[in-house]
Amino acid sequence: MAELKETLDEKRKLVDQKATQYRTTRDEWNARTKQHTVIRNELNAEVRELIQNVRQQREIREQMNELVREKKSIRSDANKKVKEAKSMLDAEKPDKPEPKTGHRGRKEKKVTIHSLRRDLQKLEREFERGAHTGNNEKKVMKRMKEISAQIRDMKSSEDSNGELKEARGMLREAMVAQEEAHEEVQKAAQQAQEAHELMLQWNKEVDRQREQAESAHRELRKSKKEADKAHHFYIVSLRCLHSIQDMLRAMRGAVSGDNQRGARVEVQDLMSKLMSGDTLSTDELMQLQRFD
Repeated sequence: MAELKETLDEKRKLVDQKATQYRTTRDEWNARTKQHTVIRNELNAEVRELIQNVRQQREIREQMNELVREKKSIRSDANKKVKEAKSMLDAEKPDKPEPKTGHRGRKEKKVTIHSLRRDLQKLEREFERGAHTGNNEKKVMKRMKEISAQIRDMKSSEDSNGELKEARGMLREAMVAQEEAHEEVQKAAQQAQEAHELMLQWNKEVDRQREQAESAHRELRKSKKEADKAHHFYIVSLRCLHSIQDMLRAMRGAVSGDNQRGARVEVQDLMSKLMSGDTLSTDELMQLQRFD
C-alpha cells in the first residue's frame, strides 16, 4: 500500500507540473493571440483608409478626364476660329500674280513680308561676316535696300486696308484663344495622369497592407489554435490530478474537520462544473490545481 501511495504521489507531482506547464503555454499563446489581433485590426483599418484614398484619386482622375474632354471641345472651337480667321485674312489680301516658273519648271516661292524679312536677315548676317567684298558688296547692299523698301511698301499696303487689318486682329485673337485652350487641355491631362499614377500607388499599398493583415490573421488563428490545445491539455491534467488526489484521500481514510470537509465540497463542486462542460474562470482553475 505504501509503495502504491508513493507511486501515486509521484504521479500527482508530475501531473501537477504538467498542468502548470500547459497553463503557462496557454497564457503565452493567448498573449500572442491578443497581439496578432491588435496588429490585424490596425492593418485592416489602414487598408480601409487606403481604399478610401484610392476612391478619392479615382474620382479626381474621372473629373480631370471629363475636364480634358471639355477643354478639347473648347480647343477644337478655337482651332475652327483660327482657320476661319486665316481664310478671311487670305480673302482680304490683295490678289497676287501667279508664282513665276523657274528655269527648271519649278514654281517660285510666294513673296511675303515674312519671307522678305528672312532674306534680309540672311544677307545681313553674311555681310557682317564679311562674306561679300568688292563689287559684290555694293550689289548686296543694293539688294538689302530693295528688300527693305519692298517690305515697307507691302506693309503700308496691308495697313491701309482696314478689312485686312481687322482680319489680322481676329486671327491674333483666335490664335491666343487657341493657345490658351491648348494649355488648359495639357494642364487638365497632366492632373488626370497624376491622379491616375497616385491611384495606382495607393492600390499597390492596399495590396501590400492587405497581405500583412491576412498574415497577421493567419498567425492569430494559429496562436488561438495552440492556446485552445494547451488549455485542453491543462483541463485534462487537472482532471487527472484530482483523480489521483481522490485515490490518495481514499487511501488515507476519512479526514475529520469542518475546514477539510468544506474544501472537499468545494473541490467536488468545481470538478462537477468542469466535468459537465461548464467554463471555469482562471482563478477557479488555479484554485482547483492548488487543492491537495
